[in-house]
Amino acid sequence: KETLVQFNMKKNLKKRIYTSIALISLLTLSFFNNYVLSYVLLIFGIFSVLEFSKIILIILKKNYAKQLIINLSFAIYIFTFCSLFFIFSNYIHLKILIFVVLLTSIFSDIGGFVIGKIFKGVKLTKISPKKTVSGALGSVFFSSVFIFFIIFFLTNNFDFLMLLVGVSISISSQIGDLFFSYIKRKSYLKDTGNYLPGHGGILDRVDGILLGVPVGFLTILIFY
Repeated sequence: KETLVQFNMKKNLKKRIYTSIALISLLTLSFFNNYVLSYVLLIFGIFSVLEFSKIILIILKKNYAKQLIINLSFAIYIFTFCSLFFIFSNYIHLKILIFVVLLTSIFSDIGGFVIGKIFKGVKLTKISPKKTVSGALGSVFFSSVFIFFIIFFLTNNFDFLMLLVGVSISISSQIGDLFFSYIKRKSYLKDTGNYLPGHGGILDRVDGILLGVPVGFLTILIFY
């Protein structure tokens, strides 16, 4: 039985790695080509809305009025997010900035996963049992260090305010992650979908990004 579990874990890890490589490649292409970016954002927006609608349908069941209001609100948010992301990407300085914020949000997720796996320890919340305090601190550390040094690389200037930007991106990303973890638990779903082998659904991968990127971008605008 243990051997079968280990085999399934290794198989899932391989899927996760291959999918991650594909996503990184797609992200790179999206940065260098706005046509690719537009298609990626469109697909991401449509599937995010579909996955979210499925969850809300399970939670609210026959309360159609609430379903409509919540799904419509989410759809407006998603397509506003995608539209602004694409519009900003037509200006190279804003494009670099928004991709830096996006990568910082991703590093927050990586930091939580890596540090949480290594140190484990006290659980952060009942909403998501796998999340730990060490993982949350790791998220903040990874995102802050990443944006601090990437800005230094781009500007050749140490800007310590970027550490605060990193903290704000990480905290907002974790809040976004916890929100979707909460509604998944309410709907008794492990993943929002199965479109990304080893990862689950689209929302499973971008839950933190949906809040982390807007908050990070606004934080930079406020500071500068």
